[in-house]
Amino acid sequence: MLQWLFERGEEAVAQVAEELLGRKDVARGASHAAAGAAKAKGRLDKNIETLLHLLNVPSRTDYDKLLVKVEHLQGSVVNLSLKLDRLLAALDAAKKSAPARPRR
Repeated sequence: MLQWLFERGEEAVAQVAEELLGRKDVARGASHAAAGAAKAKGRLDKNIETLLHLLNVPSRTDYDKLLVKVEHLQGSVVNLSLKLDRLLAALDAAKKSAPARPRR
């Protein structure tokens, strides 16, 4: 019974939304409101980032920049590790192929 009521409610809401958005003036108003909200959010984000900078608290942008640097360093460490492994393998192979020296 509850499921049936829920489905009917969904259908009614969808129908009302479709009718409202079908009207040009309502659609234009919704679009204008969304654009204004996005612009306000951008200003708010910028102001919060400025405040965090003044308080010497890292922002999301600072975190993202640091994350990129850490990932770059991590890649460099992996590359260095691979090169070291190759050098050690080559050194080991050279030791095995070299003639044995007599011990004194």
